Amino acid sequence: MQKILKQLEEKRSTCYLGGGQMRIDRQHAKGKLTARERLDILLDEGSFEEWGLFVEHRSSDFGLGEQKIPGDGVITGYGTINGRLVFVFSQDFTVFGGSLSEAHAEKISKIMDKAMQVGAPVIGLNDSGGARIQEGVVSLAGYAEVFQRNVLASGLIPQLSLVMGPCAGGAVYSPAMTDFIFMVKQTAYMFVTGPDVVKTVTNESVSAEDLGGAHMHTAQSGVADLALKDDIETLMQARRLIDFLPLSNREAPPRRITADSPNRLDLALDTLIPQNPNLPYDMKELILSVLDNGDFFELQPDFAPNILIGFGRMEGRTVGIVANQPMVLAGCLDINASRKAARFVRFCDCFNIPIMTFVDVPGFLPGLDQEQGGIIKHGAKLLFAFAEATVPKVTVITRKAYGGAYDVMSSKHIRGDINFAWPTAEIAVMGSRGAVEIIFREDQDSPEKMAARVEEYRDKFANPFIAAHRGFIDDIILPHTTRSRLCRSLEMLANKTLVNPVKKHDNIPL
Repeated sequence: MQKILKQLEEKRSTCYLGGGQMRIDRQHAKGKLTARERLDILLDEGSFEEWGLFVEHRSSDFGLGEQKIPGDGVITGYGTINGRLVFVFSQDFTVFGGSLSEAHAEKISKIMDKAMQVGAPVIGLNDSGGARIQEGVVSLAGYAEVFQRNVLASGLIPQLSLVMGPCAGGAVYSPAMTDFIFMVKQTAYMFVTGPDVVKTVTNESVSAEDLGGAHMHTAQSGVADLALKDDIETLMQARRLIDFLPLSNREAPPRRITADSPNRLDLALDTLIPQNPNLPYDMKELILSVLDNGDFFELQPDFAPNILIGFGRMEGRTVGIVANQPMVLAGCLDINASRKAARFVRFCDCFNIPIMTFVDVPGFLPGLDQEQGGIIKHGAKLLFAFAEATVPKVTVITRKAYGGAYDVMSSKHIRGDINFAWPTAEIAVMGSRGAVEIIFREDQDSPEKMAARVEEYRDKFANPFIAAHRGFIDDIILPHTTRSRLCRSLEMLANKTLVNPVKKHDNIPL
Protein backbone atom coordinates (compact mmCIF):
# COMPACT_ATOMS: atom_id res chain seq x y z
CA MET A 1 0.00 0.00 0.00
CA GLN A 2 2.78 2.44 0.90
CA LYS A 3 4.43 1.79 -2.45
CA ILE A 4 1.21 2.51 -4.32
CA LEU A 5 0.62 5.68 -2.31
CA LYS A 6 4.15 6.85 -3.12
CA GLN A 7 3.63 6.19 -6.82
CA LEU A 8 0.33 8.04 -6.66
CA GLU A 9 1.95 11.07 -5.06
CA GLU A 10 4.77 11.08 -7.61
CA LYS A 11 2.36 10.88 -10.53
CA ARG A 12 0.20 13.66 -9.10
CA SER A 13 3.26 15.88 -8.74
CA THR A 14 4.18 15.20 -12.36
CA CYS A 15 0.64 15.99 -13.51
CA TYR A 16 0.50 19.25 -11.63
CA LEU A 17 3.81 20.39 -13.16
CA GLY A 18 2.55 19.75 -16.69
CA GLY A 19 5.43 20.07 -19.12
CA GLY A 20 7.83 21.24 -16.45
CA GLN A 21 8.72 24.47 -14.69
CA MET A 22 10.66 25.83 -17.65
CA ARG A 23 7.64 25.60 -19.94
CA ILE A 24 5.39 27.02 -17.22
CA ASP A 25 7.73 30.00 -16.88
CA ARG A 26 7.62 30.46 -20.64
CA GLN A 27 3.81 30.43 -20.52
CA HIS A 28 3.82 33.09 -17.82
CA ALA A 29 6.33 35.19 -19.77
CA LYS A 30 3.79 35.41 -22.61
CA GLY A 31 1.19 36.76 -20.17
CA LYS A 32 -0.67 33.44 -20.13
CA LEU A 33 -1.80 31.39 -17.15
CA THR A 34 -1.32 27.64 -17.05
CA ALA A 35 -4.20 25.27 -17.68
CA ARG A 36 -4.66 24.59 -13.96
CA GLU A 37 -4.38 28.23 -12.95
CA ARG A 38 -7.16 29.03 -15.39
CA LEU A 39 -9.46 26.43 -13.87
CA ASP A 40 -8.74 27.80 -10.40
CA ILE A 41 -10.12 31.18 -11.53
CA LEU A 42 -13.01 29.86 -13.62
CA LEU A 43 -14.48 27.48 -11.05
CA ASP A 44 -15.65 27.97 -7.48
CA GLU A 45 -12.87 27.37 -5.00
CA GLY A 46 -12.44 23.70 -4.15
CA SER A 47 -15.20 22.54 -6.51
CA PHE A 48 -13.10 20.96 -9.28
CA GLU A 49 -13.26 17.19 -9.65
CA GLU A 50 -10.67 16.01 -12.16
CA TRP A 51 -11.09 13.04 -14.47
CA GLY A 52 -8.37 11.30 -16.44
CA LEU A 53 -5.48 12.62 -14.36
CA PHE A 54 -3.30 9.61 -15.20
CA VAL A 55 -4.28 9.14 -18.86
CA GLU A 56 -1.30 8.86 -21.21
CA HIS A 57 -1.01 8.66 -24.98
CA ARG A 58 -0.51 5.27 -26.61
CA SER A 59 1.85 6.20 -29.45
CA SER A 60 5.42 5.02 -29.80
CA ASP A 61 6.33 6.59 -33.15
CA PHE A 62 8.91 9.36 -33.56
CA GLY A 63 10.19 8.98 -30.00
CA LEU A 64 6.81 9.53 -28.33
CA GLY A 65 7.14 6.25 -26.45
CA GLU A 66 9.79 7.88 -24.22
CA GLN A 67 7.71 11.05 -23.71
CA LYS A 68 4.68 10.27 -21.63
CA ILE A 69 3.21 12.86 -19.31
CA PRO A 70 0.12 11.97 -17.24
CA GLY A 71 -2.94 13.87 -18.41
CA ASP A 72 -1.60 14.08 -21.99
CA GLY A 73 -1.99 17.83 -22.43
CA VAL A 74 -5.57 18.39 -21.32
CA ILE A 75 -7.20 18.72 -17.89
CA THR A 76 -10.81 17.52 -17.77
CA GLY A 77 -13.52 17.22 -15.17
CA TYR A 78 -16.38 19.15 -13.59
CA GLY A 79 -16.93 21.84 -10.98
CA THR A 80 -19.29 24.66 -10.17
CA ILE A 81 -19.71 28.32 -11.08
CA ASN A 82 -21.67 30.18 -8.41
CA GLY A 83 -22.77 26.80 -7.13
CA ARG A 84 -24.06 25.53 -10.51
CA LEU A 85 -22.60 22.48 -12.27
CA VAL A 86 -20.36 22.84 -15.35
CA PHE A 87 -18.04 20.46 -17.18
CA VAL A 88 -14.67 21.75 -18.34
CA PHE A 89 -11.58 20.89 -20.32
CA SER A 90 -8.44 22.99 -20.28
CA GLN A 91 -5.71 22.34 -22.82
CA ASP A 92 -2.18 22.52 -21.43
CA PHE A 93 0.20 24.17 -23.87
CA THR A 94 3.18 23.14 -21.73
CA VAL A 95 2.55 19.48 -22.61
CA PHE A 96 3.26 18.70 -26.28
CA GLY A 97 2.07 22.22 -27.13
CA GLY A 98 -1.43 21.21 -26.07
CA SER A 99 -1.65 19.12 -29.24
CA LEU A 100 -4.57 16.75 -29.55
CA SER A 101 -3.88 13.03 -29.48
CA GLU A 102 -6.26 10.09 -29.46
CA ALA A 103 -6.15 9.96 -25.66
CA HIS A 104 -6.54 13.75 -25.39
CA ALA A 105 -9.67 13.61 -27.56
CA GLU A 106 -11.07 10.70 -25.56
CA LYS A 107 -10.81 12.74 -22.36
CA ILE A 108 -12.71 15.66 -23.90
CA SER A 109 -15.32 13.34 -25.41
CA LYS A 110 -15.86 11.67 -22.05
CA ILE A 111 -16.79 14.87 -20.23
CA MET A 112 -18.97 16.03 -23.12
CA ASP A 113 -20.90 12.76 -23.07
CA LYS A 114 -21.49 13.06 -19.35
CA ALA A 115 -22.48 16.72 -19.62
CA MET A 116 -25.19 15.80 -22.11
CA GLN A 117 -26.42 12.97 -19.89
CA VAL A 118 -26.74 15.06 -16.73
CA GLY A 119 -27.63 18.36 -18.42
CA ALA A 120 -24.81 20.82 -17.70
CA PRO A 121 -22.81 23.31 -19.81
CA VAL A 122 -19.41 22.51 -21.29
CA ILE A 123 -16.67 25.14 -21.20
CA GLY A 124 -13.59 24.51 -23.31
CA LEU A 125 -10.34 26.39 -22.66
CA ASN A 126 -8.51 26.15 -25.97
CA ASP A 127 -4.72 26.53 -26.09
CA SER A 128 -3.34 24.03 -28.54
CA GLY A 129 -0.92 23.68 -31.42
CA GLY A 130 -3.45 21.48 -33.22
CA ALA A 131 -3.44 17.80 -34.07
CA ARG A 132 -0.48 15.78 -32.79
CA ILE A 133 1.32 15.18 -36.05
CA GLN A 134 3.19 12.12 -34.76
CA GLU A 135 -0.11 10.26 -34.40
CA GLY A 136 -1.28 10.95 -37.95
CA VAL A 137 -4.86 10.12 -38.83
CA VAL A 138 -5.60 8.93 -35.28
CA SER A 139 -5.44 12.51 -34.03
CA LEU A 140 -7.71 13.63 -36.88
CA ALA A 141 -10.19 10.95 -35.87
CA GLY A 142 -10.04 12.36 -32.35
CA TYR A 143 -11.04 15.80 -33.61
CA ALA A 144 -13.97 14.31 -35.48
CA GLU A 145 -15.15 12.58 -32.30
CA VAL A 146 -15.18 15.94 -30.53
CA PHE A 147 -16.93 17.63 -33.50
CA GLN A 148 -19.68 15.00 -33.44
CA ARG A 149 -20.32 15.71 -29.78
CA ASN A 150 -20.41 19.46 -30.42
CA VAL A 151 -23.23 18.82 -32.88
CA LEU A 152 -25.15 16.46 -30.58
CA ALA A 153 -24.81 18.88 -27.66
CA SER A 154 -25.97 21.88 -29.70
CA GLY A 155 -29.33 23.09 -28.40
CA LEU A 156 -29.16 20.55 -25.57
CA ILE A 157 -26.57 22.17 -23.28
CA PRO A 158 -24.81 25.53 -23.55
CA GLN A 159 -21.29 25.30 -24.99
CA LEU A 160 -18.71 28.04 -24.42
CA SER A 161 -15.24 28.22 -25.96
CA LEU A 162 -12.50 30.34 -24.43
CA VAL A 163 -9.69 30.67 -26.96
CA MET A 164 -6.66 31.54 -24.83
CA GLY A 165 -3.84 30.64 -27.18
CA PRO A 166 -3.42 29.15 -30.65
CA CYS A 167 -6.34 27.34 -32.26
CA ALA A 168 -5.55 26.44 -35.86
CA GLY A 169 -6.43 24.06 -38.65
CA GLY A 170 -9.21 21.59 -38.01
CA ALA A 171 -9.18 22.54 -34.34
CA VAL A 172 -11.11 25.74 -35.08
CA TYR A 173 -14.26 23.86 -36.02
CA SER A 174 -14.99 22.73 -32.49
CA PRO A 175 -15.21 26.30 -31.11
CA ALA A 176 -17.06 27.34 -34.28
CA MET A 177 -19.88 24.92 -33.44
CA THR A 178 -20.19 26.07 -29.83
CA ASP A 179 -22.62 28.78 -28.76
CA PHE A 180 -20.17 31.50 -27.75
CA ILE A 181 -16.48 32.21 -28.30
CA PHE A 182 -14.37 34.52 -26.14
CA MET A 183 -10.81 35.33 -27.23
CA VAL A 184 -7.85 36.81 -25.36
CA LYS A 185 -6.27 39.80 -27.07
CA GLN A 186 -2.69 39.37 -28.34
CA THR A 187 -2.29 35.74 -27.20
CA ALA A 188 -5.24 34.00 -28.93
CA TYR A 189 -5.74 33.38 -32.61
CA MET A 190 -7.91 31.18 -34.81
CA PHE A 191 -7.42 30.35 -38.47
CA VAL A 192 -7.86 27.39 -40.79
CA THR A 193 -4.49 28.00 -42.48
CA GLY A 194 -1.65 29.94 -40.88
CA PRO A 195 0.35 32.88 -42.21
CA ASP A 196 3.06 30.67 -43.73
CA VAL A 197 0.57 28.63 -45.75
CA VAL A 198 -1.23 31.80 -46.86
CA LYS A 199 2.11 33.23 -48.02
CA THR A 200 2.93 30.07 -49.98
CA VAL A 201 -0.46 29.69 -51.65
CA THR A 202 -1.58 33.28 -52.27
CA ASN A 203 1.70 35.19 -51.88
CA GLU A 204 0.03 37.38 -49.25
CA SER A 205 2.10 38.41 -46.23
CA VAL A 206 -0.05 38.64 -43.13
CA SER A 207 0.58 38.41 -39.39
CA ALA A 208 -1.12 35.85 -37.17
CA GLU A 209 -2.92 38.72 -35.43
CA ASP A 210 -4.33 40.16 -38.66
CA LEU A 211 -5.21 36.73 -40.01
CA GLY A 212 -6.95 35.35 -36.95
CA GLY A 213 -6.49 37.53 -33.90
CA ALA A 214 -9.13 38.49 -31.38
CA HIS A 215 -9.81 41.92 -32.91
CA MET A 216 -10.24 40.53 -36.42
CA HIS A 217 -12.68 37.84 -35.31
CA THR A 218 -14.77 40.11 -33.09
CA ALA A 219 -14.89 43.14 -35.40
CA GLN A 220 -14.67 41.77 -38.93
CA SER A 221 -15.47 38.07 -39.32
CA GLY A 222 -17.97 37.79 -36.47
CA VAL A 223 -16.55 34.39 -35.54
CA ALA A 224 -15.96 35.39 -31.90
CA ASP A 225 -18.22 37.20 -29.46
CA LEU A 226 -15.83 39.05 -27.16
CA ALA A 227 -12.16 40.07 -27.23
CA LEU A 228 -10.85 40.47 -23.69
CA LYS A 229 -7.59 41.90 -22.41
CA ASP A 230 -6.14 38.88 -20.58
CA ASP A 231 -6.80 35.41 -19.22
CA ILE A 232 -8.28 36.64 -15.96
CA GLU A 233 -10.84 38.98 -17.55
CA THR A 234 -11.81 36.26 -20.02
CA LEU A 235 -12.42 33.72 -17.26
CA MET A 236 -14.38 36.18 -15.14
CA GLN A 237 -16.60 37.14 -18.08
CA ALA A 238 -17.19 33.44 -18.73
CA ARG A 239 -18.41 33.07 -15.14
CA ARG A 240 -20.70 36.05 -15.67
CA LEU A 241 -22.16 34.64 -18.89
CA ILE A 242 -22.83 31.19 -17.41
CA ASP A 243 -24.76 32.87 -14.60
CA PHE A 244 -27.37 34.06 -17.13
CA LEU A 245 -27.89 30.66 -18.75
CA PRO A 246 -29.89 27.55 -17.84
CA LEU A 247 -27.83 24.40 -17.37
CA SER A 248 -29.66 22.68 -20.24
CA ASN A 249 -32.68 22.94 -22.49
CA ARG A 250 -34.66 20.96 -19.93
CA GLU A 251 -34.94 23.82 -17.48
CA ALA A 252 -35.80 27.49 -17.28
CA PRO A 253 -33.09 30.14 -16.98
CA PRO A 254 -31.97 30.92 -13.42
CA ARG A 255 -33.83 33.57 -11.44
CA ARG A 256 -31.93 35.94 -9.16
CA ILE A 257 -33.28 38.03 -6.30
CA THR A 258 -33.35 41.72 -7.18
CA ALA A 259 -34.26 44.87 -5.30
CA ASP A 260 -35.03 46.71 -8.55
CA SER A 261 -38.78 47.34 -8.58
CA PRO A 262 -40.70 46.11 -11.64
CA ASN A 263 -42.77 49.29 -11.40
CA ARG A 264 -39.77 51.62 -11.59
CA LEU A 265 -40.39 54.57 -13.94
CA ASP A 266 -37.77 56.46 -15.95
CA LEU A 267 -38.96 59.90 -17.01
CA ALA A 268 -35.77 60.42 -19.02
CA LEU A 269 -37.12 58.00 -21.63
CA ASP A 270 -39.87 60.48 -22.50
CA THR A 271 -37.22 62.68 -24.16
CA LEU A 272 -35.00 59.92 -25.58
CA ILE A 273 -36.37 60.21 -29.14
CA PRO A 274 -35.21 63.42 -30.90
CA GLN A 275 -37.89 65.62 -32.45
CA ASN A 276 -36.04 65.45 -35.75
CA PRO A 277 -36.77 61.93 -37.08
CA ASN A 278 -33.42 61.84 -38.86
CA LEU A 279 -31.34 62.37 -35.72
CA PRO A 280 -29.86 59.30 -33.99
CA TYR A 281 -30.02 58.33 -30.34
CA ASP A 282 -28.40 55.57 -28.34
CA MET A 283 -30.68 52.53 -27.99
CA LYS A 284 -28.47 51.28 -25.14
CA GLU A 285 -29.96 54.00 -22.94
CA LEU A 286 -33.34 52.33 -23.27
CA ILE A 287 -31.93 48.85 -22.73
CA LEU A 288 -30.03 49.85 -19.59
CA SER A 289 -33.09 51.70 -18.30
CA VAL A 290 -35.47 48.74 -18.46
CA LEU A 291 -33.16 45.93 -17.28
CA ASP A 292 -32.67 45.06 -13.63
CA ASN A 293 -30.02 47.36 -12.17
CA GLY A 294 -28.96 48.43 -15.66
CA ASP A 295 -27.02 45.15 -16.07
CA PHE A 296 -26.60 44.33 -19.77
CA PHE A 297 -24.18 41.62 -20.92
CA GLU A 298 -23.62 42.65 -24.51
CA LEU A 299 -22.28 40.17 -27.05
CA GLN A 300 -20.46 40.96 -30.29
CA PRO A 301 -20.33 44.70 -29.56
CA ASP A 302 -17.76 45.34 -32.29
CA PHE A 303 -19.39 43.29 -35.06
CA ALA A 304 -22.42 44.69 -36.90
CA PRO A 305 -22.94 47.39 -34.25
CA ASN A 306 -26.13 48.51 -36.04
CA ILE A 307 -27.85 45.78 -34.05
CA LEU A 308 -27.42 45.03 -30.34
CA ILE A 309 -27.66 41.60 -28.73
CA GLY A 310 -27.04 40.36 -25.22
CA PHE A 311 -28.49 39.17 -21.94
CA GLY A 312 -30.07 40.97 -19.01
CA ARG A 313 -32.67 40.29 -16.35
CA MET A 314 -36.24 41.40 -15.74
CA GLU A 315 -37.49 40.78 -12.19
CA GLY A 316 -34.51 38.46 -11.77
CA ARG A 317 -35.29 36.34 -14.85
CA THR A 318 -32.84 36.10 -17.73
CA VAL A 319 -33.99 37.69 -21.01
CA GLY A 320 -32.35 38.01 -24.40
CA ILE A 321 -32.16 41.46 -25.98
CA VAL A 322 -32.28 42.22 -29.71
CA ALA A 323 -32.33 45.92 -30.64
CA ASN A 324 -31.68 48.15 -33.63
CA GLN A 325 -29.03 50.78 -32.93
CA PRO A 326 -29.87 54.11 -34.62
CA MET A 327 -26.35 55.37 -33.88
CA VAL A 328 -24.94 53.08 -36.59
CA LEU A 329 -26.26 53.00 -40.17
CA ALA A 330 -29.48 54.52 -38.78
CA GLY A 331 -30.28 51.07 -37.39
CA CYS A 332 -30.68 49.48 -40.84
CA LEU A 333 -30.54 45.72 -41.12
CA ASP A 334 -27.69 44.45 -43.27
CA ILE A 335 -26.06 41.08 -43.92
CA ASN A 336 -23.91 41.00 -40.79
CA ALA A 337 -26.63 42.34 -38.50
CA SER A 338 -29.05 39.71 -39.74
CA ARG A 339 -26.54 36.88 -39.19
CA LYS A 340 -25.60 38.17 -35.76
CA ALA A 341 -29.15 38.55 -34.48
CA ALA A 342 -30.52 35.37 -36.07
CA ARG A 343 -28.03 33.11 -34.33
CA PHE A 344 -28.67 34.83 -31.01
CA VAL A 345 -32.46 34.46 -31.37
CA ARG A 346 -32.06 30.77 -32.10
CA PHE A 347 -29.85 30.33 -29.03
CA CYS A 348 -32.46 31.98 -26.82
CA ASP A 349 -35.17 29.78 -28.30
CA CYS A 350 -33.07 26.65 -27.70
CA PHE A 351 -32.67 27.45 -24.02
CA ASN A 352 -36.07 28.84 -23.05
CA ILE A 353 -34.89 32.45 -22.74
CA PRO A 354 -37.58 35.09 -23.46
CA ILE A 355 -36.70 37.65 -26.12
CA MET A 356 -37.25 41.40 -25.85
CA THR A 357 -36.95 43.28 -29.14
CA PHE A 358 -36.52 47.05 -29.43
CA VAL A 359 -37.28 48.34 -32.91
CA ASP A 360 -36.12 51.45 -34.74
CA VAL A 361 -35.41 50.25 -38.25
CA PRO A 362 -35.79 52.22 -41.49
CA GLY A 363 -35.41 49.03 -43.54
CA PHE A 364 -32.72 46.83 -45.04
CA LEU A 365 -29.50 48.54 -46.06
CA PRO A 366 -29.58 49.27 -49.81
CA GLY A 367 -26.54 48.79 -52.01
CA LEU A 368 -24.88 46.67 -54.67
CA ASP A 369 -22.56 44.95 -52.16
CA GLN A 370 -25.53 43.96 -49.99
CA GLU A 371 -27.50 42.48 -52.89
CA GLN A 372 -24.47 40.68 -54.29
CA GLY A 373 -23.59 39.45 -50.81
CA GLY A 374 -26.99 37.79 -50.47
CA ILE A 375 -28.94 40.12 -48.23
CA ILE A 376 -32.11 38.35 -49.33
CA LYS A 377 -31.06 35.05 -47.79
CA HIS A 378 -29.20 36.57 -44.86
CA GLY A 379 -32.15 38.78 -43.98
CA ALA A 380 -34.38 35.73 -44.22
CA LYS A 381 -32.28 34.07 -41.50
CA LEU A 382 -33.42 36.65 -38.98
CA LEU A 383 -37.02 36.45 -40.18
CA PHE A 384 -36.89 32.65 -39.94
CA ALA A 385 -35.35 32.72 -36.46
CA PHE A 386 -38.00 35.03 -35.01
CA ALA A 387 -40.85 33.21 -36.76
CA GLU A 388 -39.64 29.80 -35.57
CA ALA A 389 -39.06 30.84 -31.95
CA THR A 390 -41.61 29.57 -29.42
CA VAL A 391 -40.28 31.38 -26.34
CA PRO A 392 -42.06 34.50 -25.02
CA LYS A 393 -41.44 37.44 -27.38
CA VAL A 394 -42.16 41.03 -26.41
CA THR A 395 -41.51 43.88 -28.85
CA VAL A 396 -41.32 47.65 -28.41
CA ILE A 397 -41.30 49.93 -31.47
CA THR A 398 -39.72 53.20 -30.42
CA ARG A 399 -39.59 55.10 -33.71
CA LYS A 400 -39.26 53.82 -37.28
CA ALA A 401 -40.53 50.42 -38.38
CA TYR A 402 -40.54 50.53 -42.15
CA GLY A 403 -41.12 47.96 -44.86
CA GLY A 404 -40.15 44.33 -44.60
CA ALA A 405 -37.88 45.15 -41.67
CA TYR A 406 -41.02 45.86 -39.61
CA ASP A 407 -42.20 42.31 -40.29
CA VAL A 408 -38.79 40.80 -39.55
CA MET A 409 -38.26 42.44 -36.15
CA SER A 410 -40.55 40.14 -34.14
CA SER A 411 -43.79 41.63 -35.40
CA LYS A 412 -47.20 40.36 -34.38
CA HIS A 413 -47.50 38.62 -37.75
CA ILE A 414 -44.63 36.22 -36.95
CA ARG A 415 -46.01 35.28 -33.54
CA GLY A 416 -44.79 38.17 -31.44
CA ASP A 417 -46.70 37.74 -28.19
CA ILE A 418 -46.94 41.34 -27.02
CA ASN A 419 -46.17 44.27 -29.31
CA PHE A 420 -45.98 47.76 -27.88
CA ALA A 421 -45.32 51.08 -29.58
CA TRP A 422 -44.23 54.41 -28.21
CA PRO A 423 -46.24 57.47 -29.34
CA THR A 424 -43.24 58.39 -31.51
CA ALA A 425 -43.50 55.14 -33.52
CA GLU A 426 -43.86 55.34 -37.30
CA ILE A 427 -45.11 52.07 -38.81
CA ALA A 428 -45.36 52.21 -42.59
CA VAL A 429 -44.12 50.74 -45.86
CA MET A 430 -41.50 53.47 -46.08
CA GLY A 431 -40.72 57.01 -44.94
CA SER A 432 -43.17 59.78 -45.74
CA ARG A 433 -40.99 61.56 -48.30
CA GLY A 434 -40.18 58.41 -50.29
CA ALA A 435 -43.78 57.23 -50.24
CA VAL A 436 -45.13 60.55 -51.50
CA GLU A 437 -42.56 60.70 -54.31
CA ILE A 438 -43.89 57.37 -55.57
CA ILE A 439 -47.60 57.91 -55.00
CA PHE A 440 -47.76 61.50 -56.27
CA ARG A 441 -45.22 61.61 -59.07
CA GLU A 442 -47.37 64.12 -60.94
CA ASP A 443 -46.88 66.69 -58.16
CA GLN A 444 -43.08 66.52 -58.05
CA ASP A 445 -42.70 69.84 -59.83
CA SER A 446 -44.68 71.61 -57.13
CA PRO A 447 -42.81 71.86 -53.81
CA GLU A 448 -45.93 73.24 -52.10
CA LYS A 449 -48.07 70.28 -53.17
CA MET A 450 -45.36 67.80 -52.25
CA ALA A 451 -44.96 69.32 -48.79
CA ALA A 452 -48.70 69.08 -48.25
CA ARG A 453 -48.75 65.48 -49.49
CA VAL A 454 -45.86 64.57 -47.13
CA GLU A 455 -47.73 66.08 -44.22
CA GLU A 456 -50.89 64.23 -45.23
CA TYR A 457 -49.05 60.91 -45.47
CA ARG A 458 -47.32 61.51 -42.15
CA ASP A 459 -50.63 62.22 -40.42
CA LYS A 460 -52.17 59.05 -41.83
CA PHE A 461 -49.34 56.54 -41.57
CA ALA A 462 -46.33 57.92 -39.68
CA ASN A 463 -47.81 57.07 -36.32
CA PRO A 464 -48.73 53.90 -34.41
CA PHE A 465 -52.49 54.32 -34.57
CA ILE A 466 -53.22 52.59 -37.89
CA ALA A 467 -51.36 49.46 -36.72
CA ALA A 468 -53.07 49.70 -33.34
CA HIS A 469 -56.51 49.98 -34.98
CA ARG A 470 -55.82 46.69 -36.78
CA GLY A 471 -54.59 44.96 -33.61
CA PHE A 472 -51.00 44.70 -34.86
CA ILE A 473 -49.93 46.76 -31.84
CA ASP A 474 -51.33 45.70 -28.46
CA ASP A 475 -50.93 49.08 -26.83
CA ILE A 476 -49.34 52.48 -27.28
CA ILE A 477 -47.39 53.08 -24.10
CA LEU A 478 -45.68 56.06 -22.52
CA PRO A 479 -41.89 55.64 -22.71
CA HIS A 480 -41.33 56.10 -18.97
CA THR A 481 -43.59 53.10 -18.24
CA THR A 482 -41.70 50.72 -20.53
CA ARG A 483 -40.04 48.68 -17.78
CA SER A 484 -43.26 48.10 -15.86
CA ARG A 485 -45.18 47.10 -19.00
CA LEU A 486 -42.43 44.70 -20.06
CA CYS A 487 -42.23 43.13 -16.60
CA ARG A 488 -45.97 42.53 -16.53
CA SER A 489 -45.93 41.03 -20.01
CA LEU A 490 -43.08 38.65 -19.24
CA GLU A 491 -44.73 37.58 -15.98
CA MET A 492 -47.94 36.82 -17.88
CA LEU A 493 -45.99 34.83 -20.50
CA ALA A 494 -43.92 32.85 -17.99
CA ASN A 495 -45.89 29.64 -18.62
CA LYS A 496 -46.41 30.12 -22.36
CA THR A 497 -46.62 26.89 -24.37
CA LEU A 498 -46.28 26.85 -28.15
CA VAL A 499 -45.27 23.85 -30.24
CA ASN A 500 -44.12 23.93 -33.85
CA PRO A 501 -45.31 21.24 -36.31
CA VAL A 502 -43.59 17.88 -35.91
CA LYS A 503 -40.68 17.47 -38.33
CA LYS A 504 -37.16 16.12 -38.39
CA HIS A 505 -35.74 19.64 -38.43
CA ASP A 506 -36.29 22.90 -40.26
CA ASN A 507 -34.23 24.15 -43.21
CA ILE A 508 -33.24 27.69 -42.23
CA PRO A 509 -31.81 29.55 -45.26
CA LEU A 510 -28.15 29.12 -44.43
